[in-house]
Amino acid sequence: MSRSAEHTFSKPTQDAVLLIAGIGVEGDAHRGELVKHRSRVRRDPTQPNLRQVHLIHSELLDELNAAGFRVSAGQLGENITTRGVDLLGLPTGTLLRLGAEAVVEVTGLRNPCAQIDDFQRGMLAAVLDRDEDGNLVRKAGIMSVVLVGGVVRPGDEIRVELPAGPRTALRPV
Repeated sequence: MSRSAEHTFSKPTQDAVLLIAGIGVEGDAHRGELVKHRSRVRRDPTQPNLRQVHLIHSELLDELNAAGFRVSAGQLGENITTRGVDLLGLPTGTLLRLGAEAVVEVTGLRNPCAQIDDFQRGMLAAVLDRDEDGNLVRKAGIMSVVLVGGVVRPGDEIRVELPAGPRTALRPV
C-alpha cells in the first residue's frame, strides 16, 4: 500500500490506504474525478480520471530485482502491490474486490515513461517486452477506478470478477 500527496515518482508505503468511490486513494496526488496525470491534464483537464488507483504485481518487482535493479513496493509509483494475480492478463472492466469492502474496476494498462529510467537507468526497457507476434507488452501494472470505497491493507484478499460477455484486452490509459 502506497500513496503520495505530491506528484512524486515513488510513493511511501503505508499500513493501509483508504479508497474513496469515484475519487481514488485518500491523500494521493492522483485522486479525483478528473485526470491528474500531468501530461494528460495539459492535453485536456476535463478527461475522466481512469488512473485513480495504480496496481503492480510484485512478480514484476521480483523480475526486476533478479535482473540487477533494486526496487521495492511503492517505488514505481503504484498504490497497491499484488501477488498471485495476473494483472496484465485481465480484461478491461474486471472488478477487483480488495479486502472486506473496496472494489475497483480495471480501466487499462499503465504506459511506462522515461521517468522509470530517471529512477534507475535501463529500467524502462526492462518493463517493456515483445510478444511472439512482435507486439509491445507493457509490464508496469494496471490502472483502475474506485467503485466502492474501503480500507485496504497489506495481505488483504483480492477477488477477481471477470466481466460478462465479450472481453476487451487492456490498452494504455
